[in-house]
Amino acid sequence: MPQLPRAGALHAARATFRHGGVLAYATESCFGLGCDPFNVSAIRRILAIKARPNHKGLIVIAANLAQLRPLIRPLTPAQLEVVNRYWPGPYTFLLPASRRVPQLLRGRHDKIAVRITAHGPAAALCLALGSPLVSTSANRAGQKSLRSARACRLAFGEQVLTLDGRIGKRRKPSTIIDLDSGRVLR
Repeated sequence: MPQLPRAGALHAARATFRHGGVLAYATESCFGLGCDPFNVSAIRRILAIKARPNHKGLIVIAANLAQLRPLIRPLTPAQLEVVNRYWPGPYTFLLPASRRVPQLLRGRHDKIAVRITAHGPAAALCLALGSPLVSTSANRAGQKSLRSARACRLAFGEQVLTLDGRIGKRRKPSTIIDLDSGRVLR
């Protein structure tokens, strides 16, 4: 079982998440900034911290497909077969977004970028929060992704709650694939 943050840190993470705050946490290749994917104020906070344009959209990670269901339209058996070949893993798929997905999360797109993470601590965090989690690299737009809790604390200070943790062994960000066309975008 992946190691969860200490009980006190987990309690603080849940409270921060519920109140629209931003978390910094370890992922497959770097630290990520995350929040409740249905909280528009929290999404705005992340975009402001990163100085990221609103039109780009953000990735959402989850521990399992059940956590993603409120974000996506139902998948066909053929689509499920494809994503199940890659998940959990470092593959982000662009899938048709449900009506519940905030525009800021999608950006200018009608699809949402989602991934079932294979990074144990990130998956455990999603389970502990009882929710999928926005997952964008912990950095200012155009700068190098941060790879440690210490670097996040120095860069973001009290703007985010930084959870201790180790990143995975991956050196590159997740591969992004449009499920409908099969096109690899990153």
